[in-house]
Amino acid sequence: MIHNSDLIIYTDGGARGNPGPAAVGVVVCDLEHTVISEHKKYLGVKTNNQAEYEAVLLALEEALKLGAASIKFYLDSELVVKQLRGQYKIKNQGIAPLAEKVLALSNNFSSITYTHIPREKNQHADKLVNQALDENLKKR
Repeated sequence: MIHNSDLIIYTDGGARGNPGPAAVGVVVCDLEHTVISEHKKYLGVKTNNQAEYEAVLLALEEALKLGAASIKFYLDSELVVKQLRGQYKIKNQGIAPLAEKVLALSNNFSSITYTHIPREKNQHADKLVNQALDENLKKR
């Protein structure tokens, strides 16, 4: 359990090729931006947008385990931020089920905000994505 029920989470998802080998990176911080935990996961073949959603899903699962009440998300995918805020409709069949899972998990929290940040401000999560991809490619 965390001392403070508010979290700041940076997520990133990426695919080498689109679709291609994909992975996610999640950095969970407290309100002072101290890193509580970091997570990376290889996904197999996905699109960039599917990977971005998978990153948010992994982050929500981790936040649930920590007993968080509210989350401030920071992503470098403007599309995903606008879709999750309800500003853009989700037409893509590959991401609609992922978005539904995100919305279902979101009901466990009192508040969630999604903020778009430039890629340069999301380097930690991006590094985790690349580590997961590199580690998987070495296994082959």
